[in-house]
Amino acid sequence: MRLVFAGTPQVAVPALEALAASRHEVVAVVTRPDAPAGRGRTLSRSPVGRWADAAGVEVLAPRRPSEPDFLARLADLAPDCCPVVAYGALIPRAALDVPKHGWVNLHFSVLPAWRGAAPVQRAVMAGDEVTGATTFLIEPSLDSGPVYGVLTERIGAHDTAGDLLGRLAASGSRLLVDTLDGIEDGRLVAVPQPGEGVSPAPKVSVEEAQVDWTRPAFAIDRQVRGCTPEPGAWTTLRGERVRLGPVRLVAEGPDGVGARLAPGVLAVGRREVLVGTGTGPVRLGTVQAQGKREMPAADWARGLRPADGEAFA
Repeated sequence: MRLVFAGTPQVAVPALEALAASRHEVVAVVTRPDAPAGRGRTLSRSPVGRWADAAGVEVLAPRRPSEPDFLARLADLAPDCCPVVAYGALIPRAALDVPKHGWVNLHFSVLPAWRGAAPVQRAVMAGDEVTGATTFLIEPSLDSGPVYGVLTERIGAHDTAGDLLGRLAASGSRLLVDTLDGIEDGRLVAVPQPGEGVSPAPKVSVEEAQVDWTRPAFAIDRQVRGCTPEPGAWTTLRGERVRLGPVRLVAEGPDGVGARLAPGVLAVGRREVLVGTGTGPVRLGTVQAQGKREMPAADWARGLRPADGEAFA
């Protein structure tokens, strides 16, 4: 089939590479427009756009996929199908109607669970034990279209959203190729999603990533892992923001001191830093102070020298 692939971030690149190596032909990609990045805020091409540039594949980067020029070029390309992975914009009906086999999305959850922009982050933050990926036919409503294929993936006790998304990007790329093969061969028919079990997965805001140390330790662990690497879990100390890497649950600190820690209070040992929560303490992993590089928590604490009883806010 002739394909026009739609995607933007790095997580979409494995699927694009798999499609380019398949029996199908990727004739163009659709991606979000170049955006400011880095300290200089210079315009930067998306990872999908960069891949296409290097491969000599045409790049379409409309501000909105409803733009007449984009719709006209899409019609000229005459794709049989438009596979989608994390494109980042809703596809209007005028574009959905162009390819014979529609737009087929690879979504990183087992639908109808976690419909929205952050399914993997939400699954980790909710404490789900299993997630997965789904291929489905896009409809105008959000992630509600009929399903072609599903795979499942167990969420490990220490998995971050980034870890999990990396695995799903790899396995999901194979699922997407198999789905397009099945559509072309006439083997696959999309099946409507169940009406029950729907849950929303909106983008995780920076404000939502702030740690509330009065919450139970297990909830903080999930929050930090779900916000790693983006948007990054954080707290404040001495009026400045501190970014946190994944933490570890502990029964108690050395000599039982951790069990007595109030929420947010730091206990610094020679090789570890504990923080009190609403239940037991957690052990900090990496820490990144404002304007500084990321470092192990013990190294950070040696430079900071927290006072006895000092606490994260």
